[in-house]
Amino acid sequence: MANEDKATRYHRLRRRAALLGAGTGLLVLVLLVLTGASAALRDLAEGVSAGSFTLTVVAYVVILLLIAELVQLPLAFYQGVALERRYGLSVQATAAWWRDQAKVTGLSLALGTVAALVTLHAIRLWPERWWLVVAAVFGAGMVVIARLAPVVLLPLFYDLKPLDRPALRDRLVALAERAGAPVLGVFEWRLGDRTRRANAALTGLGRTRRILLSDTLLADHSDDEVEVVLAHELAHHVHRDIWSGLLLELAVLTTGLWAGAWALEATEGLFGLRAGADVAALPVLLLAGGAVSLALTPIARAVSRAHERRADRFALDTTRNPGAFVSAMKRLGASNLAEDRPSGLVRVWLSHPSLRARLAAAEQWSRTNANRG
Repeated sequence: MANEDKATRYHRLRRRAALLGAGTGLLVLVLLVLTGASAALRDLAEGVSAGSFTLTVVAYVVILLLIAELVQLPLAFYQGVALERRYGLSVQATAAWWRDQAKVTGLSLALGTVAALVTLHAIRLWPERWWLVVAAVFGAGMVVIARLAPVVLLPLFYDLKPLDRPALRDRLVALAERAGAPVLGVFEWRLGDRTRRANAALTGLGRTRRILLSDTLLADHSDDEVEVVLAHELAHHVHRDIWSGLLLELAVLTTGLWAGAWALEATEGLFGLRAGADVAALPVLLLAGGAVSLALTPIARAVSRAHERRADRFALDTTRNPGAFVSAMKRLGASNLAEDRPSGLVRVWLSHPSLRARLAAAEQWSRTNANRG
């Protein structure tokens, strides 16, 4: 099919760009360490910080992240603008993309600086077990961000307003109540000035949990289709997939920090790196953590796919509307240019089952439940 060929080409180009971006980032970090440039940046940061360790860390992190941002910017523009427009997915003005990019850079600088300060101060205070302390702090931070994201972070990038469709709103709120995941409200999520993609989400935890429906989804999908999509999202909260996902991320993070502690000892005294809490060794930590994350990604993605399959079954069991499920998946696949039949190697790295697999599972559910009430 022509659409399948188009989707395959699109995703192949995205994967190539992602691999190139990862390789470029890796190369930058390796060169910073091996050439002694990281030590030179530390010396520069110390020169402008008047001997303050905290200011040295802040200056170094700002310089490092700006270098990384400049190196990655051409690929980011290609992925976020050029490629999306070529395949008819993006309608965002270039100036708006640059504004979003500036916001992302600002957030990266803020979070990166805090993370570096926590890590390096922990190394100074607990040189033997610093990685456990940092893992605990970062774990708490992930929970805080998950709770505050819909309240603080999303409004920085998107316009949200209460859904002005009372019948659909009441229907979805009632669905959430029946599922045992009550929500604060239902909001229209403005995506139409950026993309042709459709999306829905259930964001936040506890009292900050709210339903988000993109204007593109509301425009092109029936109420039945919106309900079955939302039922899928509800499943992740009902089955506590958010918490298990956070625990898995924390396990990967802790393993990465442990590997980072080993890498710091192995490189101590090399390439101008000092013993102890040396800000110039941050690229070493990033390389070690990145290697662990890459090695464990297939496991994390397999867990994610299992969660997604279970959420699909929940949506079908809850709504008992396989027709709406199938039509919703097909519409979403078309609007998001989903790859229908990715290769086996690609599937290992995907967080969701393929569209074909999800439709086949829905057909199997229909056959199994055909004679049930």
